[in-house]
Amino acid sequence: MFAVLSIAVTLGIVLLLARPMGLYIAKVFDYEKTALDRWFGWLEKPIYAISGIRRQNQSWKQYATALLVSNAVMILLVYLIFRLQGWLPLNPNGIGAMDAHTAFNTAISFMTNTDLQHYSGESGLSYFSQMVAIVFMLFASPATGLAVALAFIRALTGRPLGNFFVDWVRSITRILLPIALAGALIFIALGVPQTLEPTEVAHTIGGGVQEIARGPVGSFLSIKELGNNGGGFFGANSAHPFENPNAISNMLQILLMLLVTTALPFTYGKMSGSAKQGRVLFVSMAVLFIIMISISLTAEYSGNKALNTLSIEHQQGSMEGKEVRFGTAQSSLYSVVTTASETGAVNTMHDTLTPIGGMVPLANMMLNTVFGGIGVGFLNVLMYAIIAVFLSGLMVGRTPEFLGRKIEGREMKLIAVLLVIQPLLILVPTAAALFTHANTISNPGYHGLTQVLYEYTSSAANNGSGFEGLGDANLFWNMTTGIVMFLGRYISMVLLLAAAGSLAAKKAVPETSGTFRTDSGLFGIVFAGTVLIVGALTFFPSVVLGPVAEQLTLLP
Repeated sequence: MFAVLSIAVTLGIVLLLARPMGLYIAKVFDYEKTALDRWFGWLEKPIYAISGIRRQNQSWKQYATALLVSNAVMILLVYLIFRLQGWLPLNPNGIGAMDAHTAFNTAISFMTNTDLQHYSGESGLSYFSQMVAIVFMLFASPATGLAVALAFIRALTGRPLGNFFVDWVRSITRILLPIALAGALIFIALGVPQTLEPTEVAHTIGGGVQEIARGPVGSFLSIKELGNNGGGFFGANSAHPFENPNAISNMLQILLMLLVTTALPFTYGKMSGSAKQGRVLFVSMAVLFIIMISISLTAEYSGNKALNTLSIEHQQGSMEGKEVRFGTAQSSLYSVVTTASETGAVNTMHDTLTPIGGMVPLANMMLNTVFGGIGVGFLNVLMYAIIAVFLSGLMVGRTPEFLGRKIEGREMKLIAVLLVIQPLLILVPTAAALFTHANTISNPGYHGLTQVLYEYTSSAANNGSGFEGLGDANLFWNMTTGIVMFLGRYISMVLLLAAAGSLAAKKAVPETSGTFRTDSGLFGIVFAGTVLIVGALTFFPSVVLGPVAEQLTLLP
């Protein structure tokens, strides 16, 4: 009962914060005055003066070019920092340069909002790399996704897409930086370290020596969660007591992960002039989210029954791989939240979840619409909304319309390409890895297949959490996942910007009695059904071969 209450309280706070946050984001990107202008608006003036940024509207091609070029330059710069960190300052532990292929993977990983780590956080990077390269990308990457999402929303309403650089800067100065700063102070007050001192050496009672890693963790932690970045300062991620000291810090991390991503439907409703439509999308995603949580909790609390364990263990649920501080309920909730929001942080090892409990995070990443990551996740939501409108139009024999704009062949071709690319990015590398690198998989059979499938799904969905159990710190895994992360991020952005440009160029058509309303409960049902049918069935065979087959082996 207490477990259910704790989850209800956490999600209740998320619900209370979602609408005010959404309306604030709409004000920021409609260039209206906000309460934070006085405190953070001054940051923009020197940035604009030095860079020469002007608030000039861009076409979708210019917007996409600005995005791709700026992100490519950032990837190159942080790659060089990783390769040179052994000679750079703020390296009290004497950590050497990263391998070329690991640096390649890590630079792409953090710039694509994936934060997949094929190195151990505390021993792989110097403080300089953590503070200058990693934390910089923790801001730059979600700001990129948020900018693209707002450009798409503008296009749907017939307005110019805006300017990528202006949107990017405002995402940081008006949204990410203020909240991350407040979050960091709270985490530090809760006991998260924030220091530049080297690893502490402790001498145990038994005469042994223990090295205790520490560093500037608080500033890393807040933006890692708020920006749906994930990753971990420590190898154990948010299961580490320095990165997640107690129940309050655990709740705060969940709130930060969901803050912006649950707010965007309300931002969309405000900017589109149809608040009801925003609420319909929010409720539809919330229903899918609750279903995922219910499945995860049921699986984790019933997992031990298949093994005929003691009744007290039935009440505790499956505690394998979970922190005793958080228990089964909060561990399950965290696993659903981190993949629903495409964050990738973990407070429990997903490899030790029950087969069905592990299938839920996998399904969240495959769908990438159960709220989804900051900005890009909501792009996928709008993509499925357009698909739902298109399919509904075909069924009634009318040209589909969305926000007064006709959905025609050009837009659907772009979306169809995107629907095909994601499964290709996941399933083809999975098959190749199983065929050529089976010796790097720790578990044979169904569980091993799930490990590999999870790795590439996490990469393509820009989530970054790992099922673990893979010997992935080598050239093959670094290169293949790096390529998948890059393509999974930027192909979708460019294609959706192209669709946005096409929609923005169309004249609005008046609503008639035959127009399919997208602000009704019926549309919410059609939208959710489209997500499950189009999205889920794409990956159904691979899921059956992995977690479902493994679950069947546990039946008595």
